[in-house]
Amino acid sequence: MANTKFYGTGRRKKSIARVYLVPGTGKITVNKRGIDEYFGLETLKVVVRQPLVATDNVDKFDVLVNVHGGGFTGQAGAIRHGISRALLQADAEYRPVLKKAGYLTRDPRMKERKKYGLKAARRAPQFSKR
Repeated sequence: MANTKFYGTGRRKKSIARVYLVPGTGKITVNKRGIDEYFGLETLKVVVRQPLVATDNVDKFDVLVNVHGGGFTGQAGAIRHGISRALLQADAEYRPVLKKAGYLTRDPRMKERKKYGLKAARRAPQFSKR
């Protein structure tokens, strides 16, 4: 198992995360910065760690992430999805745990397109009777 890398792609909204799991001490690096430096909110850090906590791998793997697109919440969701997929590469026995928690399901919700005659996807111009 010399130089073993497990890969998973995660997506949410407009965010795409390329996740590599390397056997290590549990350090999470996002875009060459530490997780504490990259994500300001504690809830987003918890979201990123959820698959590792569910499978008891918090201190067994180092996580290297390249993520782009979207906002912080979408990126955190994409990273969680990518970590889950990479854990399946590492060991297929994690599947029932991750599936039950819903970490393997790609969140299909996307931004709705703007329609003509409207100001946004559903926002209509202000109505005036006179």
